[in-house]
Amino acid sequence: SDDRDANVNLFRCINSIVHAFEMSCLKPREFQLKHDEKLDLNISIGDAVQKLWDLDANRLDPYRDYSVNVQGGKKPYWNEDKADEPLFTYVDPAALKRPTYAAFVALLDNYSAQTGKSEYFSHAERREIDAFLNAVMQTKPMQFCHKYCHNKNPSEVPSSPQEFKSLLYKIWFELYSRESRNDSSGFEHVFVGEIKNGKISGFHNWVQFYLEEKAGKVDYQGYIKPRNHGDARADENDHLLTLQFTWHGVKKDVGSSFIGVSPEFEFAMYTMCFLVGEQKSSIQLATGSAENDTFELDIVCYKMARDKVGTSYPEISSHWEE
Repeated sequence: SDDRDANVNLFRCINSIVHAFEMSCLKPREFQLKHDEKLDLNISIGDAVQKLWDLDANRLDPYRDYSVNVQGGKKPYWNEDKADEPLFTYVDPAALKRPTYAAFVALLDNYSAQTGKSEYFSHAERREIDAFLNAVMQTKPMQFCHKYCHNKNPSEVPSSPQEFKSLLYKIWFELYSRESRNDSSGFEHVFVGEIKNGKISGFHNWVQFYLEEKAGKVDYQGYIKPRNHGDARADENDHLLTLQFTWHGVKKDVGSSFIGVSPEFEFAMYTMCFLVGEQKSSIQLATGSAENDTFELDIVCYKMARDKVGTSYPEISSHWEE
């Protein structure tokens, strides 16, 4: 056990060195929203999420940057595996080396999947968190999120970018208890995933899904059929999917995720809904794919430890093509 812990720590150190090298070679260019850019901040949370979508220039293209094979659909209670092949058939390696993607990927190996085991951050891992926050804060979606949240709740959301970054660290990365002291955080739950009482908890990010599937730790078992018979069928260009899969041999019956979106889009959207939205923020999102897909969904947010992200995820209620 001591040898195993020593090896894990050694691999963490090696990964931190590699990630630090990558980050030094891929420093994001600083971006500021232009003062003459028209930004209507007095809009609903649904319109604000659509604005985030429209600002996400770093989203991947399903026909160029990645491809998925959705295979068979199923009801959540069906035991049959409806997907013989992986969900992801291709992701362009260069896409995951883009600054915000590389900074995001660097965070994914900093956590233990099992709740009840205290987490800790080394100095290198804290630098990775800081690098990620710096990278996303230089993007349009995150800067719009900041301006929108401050406009909606100026007493709780600071106007200073540096103070806002500190708020982001607090709500997403500060550790709290699910089963034991400091065994969880909002970022770990939502973007990395956890295993609690023999069930997958959280795990709503497509990049993590792809990397874990590639490593043989995720087994995709099919998409969840829509509740409404008139809804559009899931296909390879959908940017939202509801999935069933196993991770480390543990099953998640229903899990919804955005597909192909940038880390800054998801981080900004969940932050915005957490800070100034409702526990369920109802959204109609036009994703602008080849079939002009439109989704009606709720962004679900729950708090933990009084003021931190407990969970946040999309819950699709309807999907049609125009």
